[in-house]
Amino acid sequence: MAQNLFEGTEKQMADLLRCIDEHKGEAGALMPVLHEAQDIYGYLPAEVQTVIADGLGLPLAEVYGVATFYSQFSLTPKGKHRISVCLGTACYVKGSDKILEAIEKELRVSCGENTPDNKFSIESCRCVGACGLAPVMIVDGEVYGKLTAKEVPAILDKYMKD
Repeated sequence: MAQNLFEGTEKQMADLLRCIDEHKGEAGALMPVLHEAQDIYGYLPAEVQTVIADGLGLPLAEVYGVATFYSQFSLTPKGKHRISVCLGTACYVKGSDKILEAIEKELRVSCGENTPDNKFSIESCRCVGACGLAPVMIVDGEVYGKLTAKEVPAILDKYMKD
């Protein structure tokens, strides 16, 4: 597997340091800082976690522990277009596993991976609260419901051009 090399900009670092400075000394500062750091970088690489730990005066192990405990945080970069397939009970019963297989086949990557050009990343989730639309997939926040595997290529094609 290829190693992800972290490349942040000076602006990103300035934004992160400003965020840390705003929250330093507050009780529970770590969570809002992690959220904002992920908004800034798109994920939480080790280098960013180290800056957060140093800036908040926390052990790196604590920062890593929180970042890995909560599912909304990612330690790896995501694609430009984020695809999430609901595998909750209602969606699964209605065939969301087939939707996921169609996406993986179309993009030639597995769930949890990015396409080589980092245009797409695929993940699964347990429930998005749209059970009446089952099966559901979400691309960049746009919900696609009552899907069939045959519809997947046309949906992805909309994002391929971008």
